[in-house]
Amino acid sequence: MVLKIKTYRFSKIIILMAIVFLSSCASRKDIVYFQDEPISKAIDNKNADFELIFNTNDLLTINVSALDSDAARPFNFLSVASNGSSVIDASGASSTMQSYLIDAKGNIEFPVLGTIKLGGLTKSEAIILLKQKLIEYLNNPIVNIRLVNFTITVLGEVNSPGTYTINGEKISLTEAIGYAGDLTIYGNRKSVFLIRELDGEKRFSKFDLTSINVVNHPNYYLFQNDVIYVAPNKTRINQASDSPNTRLILSAVGLLATITAILIR
Repeated sequence: MVLKIKTYRFSKIIILMAIVFLSSCASRKDIVYFQDEPISKAIDNKNADFELIFNTNDLLTINVSALDSDAARPFNFLSVASNGSSVIDASGASSTMQSYLIDAKGNIEFPVLGTIKLGGLTKSEAIILLKQKLIEYLNNPIVNIRLVNFTITVLGEVNSPGTYTINGEKISLTEAIGYAGDLTIYGNRKSVFLIRELDGEKRFSKFDLTSINVVNHPNYYLFQNDVIYVAPNKTRINQASDSPNTRLILSAVGLLATITAILIR
């Protein structure tokens, strides 16, 4: 009787040790990205009306026109072999608009006008600034600006994670998820994170896709270079712990418990 009790207790200890060991194989801490939420650096977009803001490394095409097309020509760099948008001049010839890269200081080098700071400005603010400078040379100048390298990245529990180039200049959170083929069945609908760089600093925001109010979130519309991450749910995390190695260890522990019980007897 005493041996049976000892055997039972020893087997129970072995099983408990196995459970503790297996539970430590994989956990939420091992699987989920961005677990710390730096609230002090959370994104706070107070402007409910979305408007694109230009940042470092943005690539822009800028077209200047006026009633006097000859007067506007020096403000438009056109070439055949450049990374820009194709345009057709009055003669019907096709050429390419020069692209302007915003440098680390937020500046571009614009023909005739020289160095102009566009980083940190909205698209409308940039157009107003250029018009103010051009009015010294042109009557009623017209300025068109287009961002040509608008990209977003979607990671985590989506069907097609990756970086996507957006044709327009406005995309919502749900549209971005659509680009990535929607969430997998293992995506945590209440833990969708946005990572954005503002003023050289990474900021974070969190979405709950189960709430209809997500469309009213101040960061529902994305900026260029935003990163979306969909965290895994508990089922996915538990699956990660149920690996072939885990099953092998469980079998080994069970065999050890059986052998120990036999030896004690």
